[in-house]
Amino acid sequence: MNLSPKRQQGLTLISLVFVLGLIGFFTLLTLKIVPIYLDHGKVKSALAALKESPDIQTKSEAEIRESLAKRFSINYVYDVTQDEIKVIRHGDYLKVDIEYETVVKLVSNLSVLAEFHDSFEVGQK
Repeated sequence: MNLSPKRQQGLTLISLVFVLGLIGFFTLLTLKIVPIYLDHGKVKSALAALKESPDIQTKSEAEIRESLAKRFSINYVYDVTQDEIKVIRHGDYLKVDIEYETVVKLVSNLSVLAEFHDSFEVGQK
């Protein structure tokens, strides 16, 4: 089919609104989801720093929880509560386990749920 260049106008108003709507939706999605993963990175770095501390095996459960709470407070991590932190100790063996979830409201009744599970082990079982 041979169309003249005068008839080829480009995007119509409806298609332009649709494209802008898609761009807006994915921008909103990005702006809501990226901070969740940035906070998760802070949780992982706090666990890694705790694991690398030299006296980790001699600390009590309360000291480990307090250390994590301080690190979370400094890094503005509010998604992890003390109930979601589990400290298991058997002799020289130590396991710190954090399992939490974050729900972020997108629009109206649409939300995003992200579940995370991080842990580290030190010593022999």
